[in-house]
Amino acid sequence: MQGPLALSRGIDRLNEFVGKSVSWLILLAILVSAGNAIIRKVFDISSNAWLELQWYLFGAAFMLAAAYTLKQNEHIRIDIVYGLFSRRVQHWIDLLGHILFLMPFVTLMVFYFVPYVRLSFHSGEMSTNAGGLIVWPAKAILLVGFFLLALQGISEIIKKIAIMRGDMDDPNPFISAHEQAELEAKALADEVRY
Repeated sequence: MQGPLALSRGIDRLNEFVGKSVSWLILLAILVSAGNAIIRKVFDISSNAWLELQWYLFGAAFMLAAAYTLKQNEHIRIDIVYGLFSRRVQHWIDLLGHILFLMPFVTLMVFYFVPYVRLSFHSGEMSTNAGGLIVWPAKAILLVGFFLLALQGISEIIKKIAIMRGDMDDPNPFISAHEQAELEAKALADEVRY
């Protein structure tokens, strides 16, 4: 199990780096948006390219951070039902969810995005808006985002199997919403006290 766990750690490091790095794209999208708004109001000049750039940046941050979000175990799930089960059953739910739902979905997305991006790149596809940007970089971001999510899915499957076999500790022990609220309240009270 050491080989797969080493692969998992490598994938985790990659997605940790990408996820933290793309957070700067949000700031850049805000600056582009604010700059575009100011120029439009002050100089009465506007360009669809700036609007599209801000959407590209936001989309890139969202897509490229999806794998990091999965790594951090921050994707939305129904904790009301999930929290009723033992931790072992929760691991089985996660493992089966990754194998039966996540991996087929991301595999199909990567499979279909490769020719989609290739065609867009080779045709030099441009935005249908006047003064818009080239389209293939946005499509390529979708492809890369789903590829990173597929890699992280593999990593999560490896970790779930290792946890269930007892080869590693659970990096994300389940905490119910009520317990999380209590921990946050205690941390806040401690912060106020000092």
